[in-house]
Amino acid sequence: MRCYWGALAFVLGSVLSAVGQCEINLPSRIAGEGFAFALIGDLPYGEGQVKDFDGLIEAINRDPSIRFVLHAGDIKGGGERCDDELILSRFRQFQKFQRAFIYTPGDNEWTDCHRPSNGRYYPLERLDFLRRTFFPHSARSTGAQPIAVLSQASFPGFEPFVENVLFSRSGVLFGTLHVVGSNNDLEPWSGFDPKDSAQTPRPDRIAEFEQRLQATLAWLDVIFAHARQQSAKGVFLLMQANPRFELGETDPGRAGFNAFLSHLKERVAGFDKPVVLAHGDFHEYLIDKPFDREEPRLANFTRIQTFGSPRVNWIKVHVVPHSPSLFVFEQKILEKR
Repeated sequence: MRCYWGALAFVLGSVLSAVGQCEINLPSRIAGEGFAFALIGDLPYGEGQVKDFDGLIEAINRDPSIRFVLHAGDIKGGGERCDDELILSRFRQFQKFQRAFIYTPGDNEWTDCHRPSNGRYYPLERLDFLRRTFFPHSARSTGAQPIAVLSQASFPGFEPFVENVLFSRSGVLFGTLHVVGSNNDLEPWSGFDPKDSAQTPRPDRIAEFEQRLQATLAWLDVIFAHARQQSAKGVFLLMQANPRFELGETDPGRAGFNAFLSHLKERVAGFDKPVVLAHGDFHEYLIDKPFDREEPRLANFTRIQTFGSPRVNWIKVHVVPHSPSLFVFEQKILEKR
């Protein structure tokens, strides 16, 4: 079984120790204690949804059982400009959550910013701005009640990847993975550079894809190594992209996700507790077991896709320690204001 730890390999022991400290720093850590958190994504799109999204924030804030909020990326519409002020306004809005706020980037806020409608930005410059804005402190989340997290940026060789974090609560391990739509950034930046294409790709775009992929695979190794060592009750992963489980491995539309899906399947196979992959991207509420269709032994794996624009709704995820499935999903449908 291959491992992509790279520079992380020699510090794996310290990684696992540090993750344990994240459990200590969380507000509630009684062994076997149940809790709930909010899952959202692909919101808000356009100024017309900002008010509705404020209503979603208020609804989550009114629920005393919610311990933190996970956002699966795409914080703006695919046709909206990627200007600094829009990104900053979204960040300020998310800070209205009265709990911890944990976010993983989407393609709409950096990869796709090359589009003319987005301002023809250089995507890597937008990614740098996004990281500086949304991850000001690598050791903790944002939100009104930040929690301690372990960032991949803390380890040699992975310094840029401040967005990949993990933390634990009541024996459940949570990890974010920077995997985005637009075929995980394999789609050309044609708006910024008309010469960029699948046949003649920009070297910097391909280098970004390869570096982020290696970071993702390494982070999966760390997450599951810790889960096994600590006998975690389950693992909950968060990323933006729908990785196109339904497509064949030779389909060009899945090229950016094949290595990730293969590695994820290996890690799930080596862990006999519940594993959930949450993502956004296609905007429709969906729960299924895509690995189980091919290999029944991987029935411990569940995929959930969040609501997204124009549906300004959220998912309440209950963690029930004594339930075989561990995670119970509840749709929260809001009335329009």
